[in-house]
Order: sequence, then structure tokens, then C-alpha cells
Amino acid sequence: MTPVRLAVLLLLLCAAAAWQVTQIPQSALQSAVGPVLVPALVAAGLGVLALAYGASALRGRQPDESLVAGQEPLPGANARLLSLLGGGLAFALLVGPVGFVIPATLCGMGVARAFDAPLGWRSAAVCGVVALAFWLVFALWLGVGLGPAVRWPGAAA
Repeated sequence: MTPVRLAVLLLLLCAAAAWQVTQIPQSALQSAVGPVLVPALVAAGLGVLALAYGASALRGRQPDESLVAGQEPLPGANARLLSLLGGGLAFALLVGPVGFVIPATLCGMGVARAFDAPLGWRSAAVCGVVALAFWLVFALWLGVGLGPAVRWPGAAA
């Protein structure tokens, strides 16, 4: 992948992150620092870095790894990337319809698979426990509106 294409991909990911920040519900607690502040700062910071990388790539200051002779990507690199992106996409698309825990579990499994963890019941169990712990801490303890842990079919939204 050329540096310019990578910069475009990074900007698209930053746009997806910015969209996700707009989907965060406001907290019931009235405070100067709400649940949107830190994710918005992270998304904005990553956007600035992606723009800087893109500007540098357009000026030819980023090495084009595709032109380096004798360097091949590790076997399965595309599958790992697709696992990572697929997990994030599953979370973004499913968190509204089915609640937080199941999409977060699928996202965790995608990240784990991207780091060569085998997919199976153990991976699902570990990711499910981590997702549930995050939901308990953020939704119940800190009052961040993550929605229900699991949205049951036919239940009032």
C-alpha cells in the first residue's frame, strides 16, 4: 500500500471514529466533562496525525514500503487486517440493535484474531467477560450511557 493510500485509509478511519463520537449519548450526570470529551479529543488528535502523515506522504517524505525489494508482508497479513476491521465494523453496526456486550465481544474476538489468537469458545468467553466488565464499570458504575448490555427482541427501547 502506498503512503498516500494509507493516509486516505487513516482519514477514513478517523471519520468513522468522529461519527462514533457523535453517537455517544449524553450522560445523565451534569458535569463539565461528559462521556464525549475524551473520545472526541482522541479522534481529533488521530485526525490531525492522519492529516500530517498525508501531507508528508504527498511531499514524498514517507517511504513507499511496496517499493522495497525483498520485503514481503507476513503470511496472513490481509486476514489479520480484515479480522481487526471486521470486529470494529461489527461493533459499530450491532451496538444499537443488540446492545453493548455482544458486539463488544465480537469486536474483541476480531482484535484477538488479528493477533493470531484462535477463534473458539475460550476466545468468546474471555472477550465476553471483558465486554461485560467494561459495560458494568462504564454503564452502571460511572453512569456513561452505553445502552443496555443486551437488547432483547420486542423489548421497549
